[in-house]
Amino acid sequence: MVKLSQRANKLQPSATLAITAKAKKMRSEGIDVIGFGAGEPDFATPSHIIDAAIGSLRAGDTHYTPVGGTAELKNAIIQSIKRDYDLDYASNEVTVNCGAKHTLYNIFMSILDPGDEVIIPAPYWVSYPEQVALADGVPVILETSEADGFMPDPEKLAALITPRTKAIVLNSPSNPSGSMIDAAGMKKIADVVAGTDVLVISDDIYHRLLYDGTKFVSILEVAPSLRDQVVIVNGVSKTYAMTGWRIGYALGPQSLIGAMEKLQGQSTSNPTSFAQKGVIEALTGDQSCVGEMVGIFARRRALLVDGLNALPGITCRMPVGAFYAFPNVSGVYGSKTPAGARITDSFSLAGYLLEDALVAVVPGAPFGSDANVRMSYATGEEAIEKGLSRMAVALAKLS
Repeated sequence: MVKLSQRANKLQPSATLAITAKAKKMRSEGIDVIGFGAGEPDFATPSHIIDAAIGSLRAGDTHYTPVGGTAELKNAIIQSIKRDYDLDYASNEVTVNCGAKHTLYNIFMSILDPGDEVIIPAPYWVSYPEQVALADGVPVILETSEADGFMPDPEKLAALITPRTKAIVLNSPSNPSGSMIDAAGMKKIADVVAGTDVLVISDDIYHRLLYDGTKFVSILEVAPSLRDQVVIVNGVSKTYAMTGWRIGYALGPQSLIGAMEKLQGQSTSNPTSFAQKGVIEALTGDQSCVGEMVGIFARRRALLVDGLNALPGITCRMPVGAFYAFPNVSGVYGSKTPAGARITDSFSLAGYLLEDALVAVVPGAPFGSDANVRMSYATGEEAIEKGLSRMAVALAKLS
């Protein structure tokens, strides 16, 4: 029997991928499951992007590229950041990776020594603490308040910074809550970080998925002097419905970017060659597809959130961005199912909804907030309505 490493044994599986896989398995068995778990758009990748990748294949772009991506793709990323952020970067300050998750992994592996700390505001994407731990770092959780819109408190942040603090992760708009840190909030965080050696890891993967005219705010917009201690993480998965293409990227200090590329050179090598051509088209081509998807998401968001707020024991804030609702479901904790089981936490509620209502939601506990569950509205309006109806029936059965 193979003896696994301590690193492998302590690693937890992704809760989002696990619930999605279980729902897919049930559907493959002919069970009509409504899935709210998937963290990916349900749209097809826009045709002009697909055509660019096919053209690349036909042109013979099927070989190795530079480890950190082609010069053409890096230039396209630089152009897109200038357009969206009004920031200027050089080619040696950009690296391309096998998805934004891989980008984050490369960052943590490049900056952390055993015992180094990374501050992570809760609720958080499930992989942040696990990736920090994989790099032998220590995740330090910054608790936030749902009543305050999950905004990081600058005084609490300052109190958590120690000589071992290497970085803070900012994910705005947020997975799972859909909240966004506004300019005033970003300025307060910047004031705390200024004068320290703390790296700000700005995970901006949802930066174009915003509603109600909300404007994206980068920490470098309010504090350009922090440029040398901010690394921007982004990708094409969410904005362009390209999750399976596995392309993410980072822009930041050249020393960090160089270390990430050196690490990548000994692990994955370059991102897929012909996928890079598709990403160039995504970033530099017709952007109308993004607005169309955001418009559809906005309608689904209203349908889901309004429906959740009509259910007994559930309240839900209207998310500002991304494509997730994060309802507070603690109002049903303590109740019993028809079988006599007690609903005590987000896991037991998610289990009950899946078994009784055939509705798949993701427990909030792995996101750092057991009072909530995450529900993706990257699914059709008919499925949202059917899922809400099933939830209403299942919740009515609780006593």
